[in-house]
Amino acid sequence: MLTKIFSVASIGLKAIDIDVEVNVAEMGFPGFGIVGLASKAVEESKERIKTAIVNSDIEFPNKKITINLAPADIPKEGSCYDLPMAIGVIASTGEVRLPSEKSYFYGELSLDGGLRHTKGVFLLAILAKEQGIKNIFVPRLCANEASVIEGIKVFPVDSLKSLIRHLNGDKLIQPLITIDKEELIFEAEPEFDFSEILGQEQAKRALEIAAAGGHNIFMMGPPGSGKTMLSRALPGILPILTEKESLEVTKIYSISGNIPPGGSLVRRRPFRSPHHTTSQIGLIGGGSNPRPGEVSLAHRGVLFLDEFPEFNRHTIEALRQPIEDGNINISRASGSVNYPAQFMLVASANPCQCGFLGDTKKECKCNVHQILNYQRKLSGPIMDRIDLHLNVPAVDINKLMILPDKNENRSAKSSDIRKKVMDAREIQTQRFKNTNNLYSNSDMKNIHLKEFANMTNEANLLLKQAVNKFSLSARAYFRLIKVSRTIADLSASEAILDKHVAEALQYRIRSESV
Repeated sequence: MLTKIFSVASIGLKAIDIDVEVNVAEMGFPGFGIVGLASKAVEESKERIKTAIVNSDIEFPNKKITINLAPADIPKEGSCYDLPMAIGVIASTGEVRLPSEKSYFYGELSLDGGLRHTKGVFLLAILAKEQGIKNIFVPRLCANEASVIEGIKVFPVDSLKSLIRHLNGDKLIQPLITIDKEELIFEAEPEFDFSEILGQEQAKRALEIAAAGGHNIFMMGPPGSGKTMLSRALPGILPILTEKESLEVTKIYSISGNIPPGGSLVRRRPFRSPHHTTSQIGLIGGGSNPRPGEVSLAHRGVLFLDEFPEFNRHTIEALRQPIEDGNINISRASGSVNYPAQFMLVASANPCQCGFLGDTKKECKCNVHQILNYQRKLSGPIMDRIDLHLNVPAVDINKLMILPDKNENRSAKSSDIRKKVMDAREIQTQRFKNTNNLYSNSDMKNIHLKEFANMTNEANLLLKQAVNKFSLSARAYFRLIKVSRTIADLSASEAILDKHVAEALQYRIRSESV
């Protein structure tokens, strides 16, 4: 008897229909075979399916079972086909009645017949809505991912046994109510508040500008000057994701298995901080079955690379294309996938190996050769792609010894800075409302600057003089305009004034270039 069950496969961030064809033959030697370009994980599902069916008090047919995953030319990865294959086997024996309308089945089985958390459910729900499919059956642990998509019924399944009873008419499983996206909004929980960071007012201002416009920032300073603390306080001033941005990020986190059991739509901007021993594949993405790397997991959020020069040189250089294009294309013999990678790079470094080059109080112990080798790891093309360059000096001891009751000397709280950032982002949202895929000033291409820059003659003249004096590249010129636009937005100015350009220049022209 031939039975067809419907499921999906994920290729990159795209889900496609998969027909699970199950044939239980009366003739032939008993056996269990899976065809259709199945991976090792799919092949191993035979034992899981057989044991789960038996432990669900259903007799497993001692016959020749053949399962075809069609289309046969598309690679099938993962354990998500356990549930549709098990339902197909049981339906072929007449033990379960299948839904009258097309429905998706998706999920990994445990040996006792329960369903485990399975990645990729969010993409399944999006495809179901596109295809007009009303019912999807997924593990309860990841059903919330799908419930944010309107127009479909999400049935959270606890076990194979309860699903069979439901399909046979007991109606044990109630569909989830669509989650209100507004209920998912919550504040970020950073490790530090900006008010806890004493001194470093220029660095805080630079981070405020970076957060408001989504700009890349590089901080250089001696050990203990507060570079890492500043970076880890950054999530506290970032705005929440818009609904469209949230859908983009949730797709990536769903397919990579980073949404925890019971989790749903991602509303907090990602903050990724990989260790400097991370491989190029770990940072950029890839593998035999290409998966998103840290640059994609940081999409619409922050990629923090502490001790930037300690990363492998080739790993750092691989950042060039995603920083410029906002996406990463990974090609393999079996095909290619494209992952978005529109992130805000925050990098920190010491000026040399010992960390005290240029320090006024501690002597640098590195020789010229060591200093050059250390700084040479950061190439010109990489540094040219970073909008804000900042020297972070050691904090004066007098600022560190401020007493707790001296509140007048304390910095602004993250919540106050965040309000200014969100006001600037709202200006940008209105500015780009009639464009595609533009969310912040950093997203603008050069062609957009004519329409949105709105620079005064004085600002244009100052920028021209700076470019000529410091021999800045064309890329640096356009990035300076974007940063100036963000500074103008923070001051609620419709036009970019010369003072906005002047502030942008001080973050671009580092002390060694002056």
